[in-house]
Amino acid sequence: MTTRRDALSLLGLGTLAGATAGLTRSASGQTTAHDHGTPPANRTGESATEDSAPTPPGSTAEVGGLPYRPVRTLNGWTLPYRLRDGVKEFHLVAEEIDHEFSPGSRARCWGYNGTTPGPTIEAVEGDRVRILVTNRLGEPTTIHWHGILLPNGMDGVGGLTQPQIQPGETWAYEFDLVQHGTHMYHPHADEMVQMAYGMMGMFVIHPRAGEAVPVDRDYCFLLHNWALHPGTYRPDPSVMQEFELWTFNSKVFPAIEPLVARTGERVRIRVGNLSMWNHPIHLHGVQFQVTGSDGGRWPRALWRPETTEIVGVGQTRDLEFVAVPGDWALHCHMAHHVMNAMGHGIPNPTGVDQSGVEQEIRRILPGYMAMGRHGMAEHQYHTDSGHMRGPENTLPMMTGRGPFGNLEMGGMFTVIKVRDDLAPADFRDPGWFEHPAAGQARRVSSDPGLGRQAPRR
Repeated sequence: MTTRRDALSLLGLGTLAGATAGLTRSASGQTTAHDHGTPPANRTGESATEDSAPTPPGSTAEVGGLPYRPVRTLNGWTLPYRLRDGVKEFHLVAEEIDHEFSPGSRARCWGYNGTTPGPTIEAVEGDRVRILVTNRLGEPTTIHWHGILLPNGMDGVGGLTQPQIQPGETWAYEFDLVQHGTHMYHPHADEMVQMAYGMMGMFVIHPRAGEAVPVDRDYCFLLHNWALHPGTYRPDPSVMQEFELWTFNSKVFPAIEPLVARTGERVRIRVGNLSMWNHPIHLHGVQFQVTGSDGGRWPRALWRPETTEIVGVGQTRDLEFVAVPGDWALHCHMAHHVMNAMGHGIPNPTGVDQSGVEQEIRRILPGYMAMGRHGMAEHQYHTDSGHMRGPENTLPMMTGRGPFGNLEMGGMFTVIKVRDDLAPADFRDPGWFEHPAAGQARRVSSDPGLGRQAPRR
């Protein structure tokens, strides 16, 4: 089968068109803005005995009399727990899942409780937690609690600190949380495959003493990359650099949820990176402050203003800002990371007169469409209009529309939508921003010669 990458490389001129709790989540059950944090249905029908009902995630909660602001996981959810003899008990199920990156692209991935990434675990500094891990994969696994201080035997490194969890087994990890901060979890068994297939999640530990500077909205997501070659339905774990999909919480734009806030609210964005690349995360409209990491919220003397922050592989960063009205872009500033499936290493046709080439090539390769003489922006217009069908199960390079036309984006891109009249607990998409007449760029001429100057000598 000839893939789009093969055709591009050859032609160089264009592109082709739970054991106790039993908690799981359906492949299509991504949480919406209306039911964010709702525990998933019990797929297996198992019942659970409990000392108390789960704490409802997604609402203001109190632990030990101290309030904390639960996080909102983009396109995700928070794992409920059950309190047993003073221990918070969570249950993770490692399993194969059917995952949709965006309409038009699905794959057989691996994750936890029916999703990739797995559900966010939230607890409070000083809590004792017990995490049950059931392995429903066809190979052994473990879980490493990335950045969390704990006894060596709970660290989750297969062969070093424990035997691997065999298929069908359930193991228990139990430890006290002696710190706070933004953390992650992932396997330390067959890592190249299991992480490439999507096995990872966030682990947020709130400070028991509260926060001197509280936040009004607290978001989190993981950065990841996928090699889903054109026409295939399972990621390729052997790829090290040339990925087809770059994701926030295993979604590509425009399937990534927007972040929503009210004007004047303090917003925190917790970003974790378990991809194979470092990502300069850039936010438009404000100077945010970098305030924390998996080392917890830093002393205020260490906070620093930025508009772009590199989140290295294996790192987390907390970004905080006061929201100002508008629709503000949030994205990785690596240009190829805000695109979807692309050809790599092909000749550059910019400036090349391709007259007649398209018709000749179509005799050999039906469906071919020449593009790129004046850049690649026309790609989205062709794909949106149906002129370029593209390979099976493969997203176009550029997707998404805004109020003024094509956004020509994909991958690691989303929008922060800030409105004056948004209710404090309202996370619904408010639609596009209505700009005041005097506050928007406008066309002043259609004359290409306007302002032309004599050439410099």
